[in-house]
Amino acid sequence: MHTQVQASVYRKIAWRLLPFLLLCYVFAQLTRFNISFAKQQFTDDLEINDAVFGVAASLFYVGCIVFQVPAGIFTSRFGVRAALLCMMFAWGAAGTLMAFARHGGDIYALRFVLGAFQGSFFPTVILYLSCWFPDRLRGRINALFTSALPLGSIVAGPLAGVIMAGMDDFHGLRGWQWLFIVEGLPVILLAIAAYRLLTNRPESAAWLKDNERHIVLADARAGRMVNRSTDTPLHLRKVLPEAGTVLFGFIYFGYFCALNALNLWGPSLLTMSSLERISSVGWISGLSALVAAIGMLLIGVSSDRLMERRWHIGLSGIASAACLLLLPLASSSIAATASLIAVAGVGLYAILGLFWTIPTAHLKLENRASGLAFINMCGLCGGIVSPTLVGWLKVWTGSLYVGVGAIAILLALSMMALLAFVPSRAGREGG
Repeated sequence: MHTQVQASVYRKIAWRLLPFLLLCYVFAQLTRFNISFAKQQFTDDLEINDAVFGVAASLFYVGCIVFQVPAGIFTSRFGVRAALLCMMFAWGAAGTLMAFARHGGDIYALRFVLGAFQGSFFPTVILYLSCWFPDRLRGRINALFTSALPLGSIVAGPLAGVIMAGMDDFHGLRGWQWLFIVEGLPVILLAIAAYRLLTNRPESAAWLKDNERHIVLADARAGRMVNRSTDTPLHLRKVLPEAGTVLFGFIYFGYFCALNALNLWGPSLLTMSSLERISSVGWISGLSALVAAIGMLLIGVSSDRLMERRWHIGLSGIASAACLLLLPLASSSIAATASLIAVAGVGLYAILGLFWTIPTAHLKLENRASGLAFINMCGLCGGIVSPTLVGWLKVWTGSLYVGVGAIAILLALSMMALLAFVPSRAGREGG
């Protein structure tokens, strides 16, 4: 009976928190990657090239890295409600102001600000959810929250196509300007809603009954007692000597480079395949993301059923790399290009759901938190390198395929490193 009561309490909390937080995260994805669709118009309007676009895309992750620690300090001091209000209001404003950029410098500055305030949203919410749900439920709760990633990709393309094609020259503004306005302004409203609707901690949740609040706090105290012996300060110097940590960093770096290349340059690849209508690019991008999301779920089910992670990740990544390398051969066919992008997306989204199970199982308990932070930082560095490299190679060689191919080779090397040097026991323990 007690177990049923607990389940009922956590269902109530999940329904109260997750739909709203999921919506916020979807808008985070929209405002992060809408530049890839707007690019089809604003590069001509603002007379900027792909190298400038690549640097602008990279500056998002520079902002993420620079403001990770200050954002964490602010959240600890003022609470999650105030933190979400500030960060979401600021990134919504920056995303909206992108509509009025007049040159590359404006885009550079606004993308940096966008990353500075949006980059801390994910860790802030993950920390927030840990206050409400015990360890035994955290995996599925986090998985539900991160489902915003494929969901955002499914919505982003069709929505961008409708806005840019349907609102072009409406009230004297171009379609790409309306895209930034329509997807940026709602974030400001969500920031205000977050402050009004959310509660910092279970102790102050008026919508919980006394017995429900007692269950949540008792589970939280039990979790702290279990984890107390393993709590250690975040010291990077203790992490680097551990075998495998740097290797995992390289693997995640290669993976994140590829994921960002696909998200940022996918619409451009479709446009190059004799597809001129922006609305068509959007719908095909959304369909590709839907296929990728379904494939990700199927690979995840297979991995759980077989209790195997390493080969599922490695083969998914190698298949994605092969699809990216084959794109030049499909340059004259929109169907072939869209199919290759969809299959590449299946593999990359599948890795997103499975990767963290391996380093979590492989790293020593006392170094796990700092090790995972180091690996995540490597991924953010990949977000800086990937767009800049692809954009620079596009300008230098005249072909977008060269840069995407270089990222594909890096992805393949990282997956081969996973299969060759990471012990198989890590994959099984991750299951």
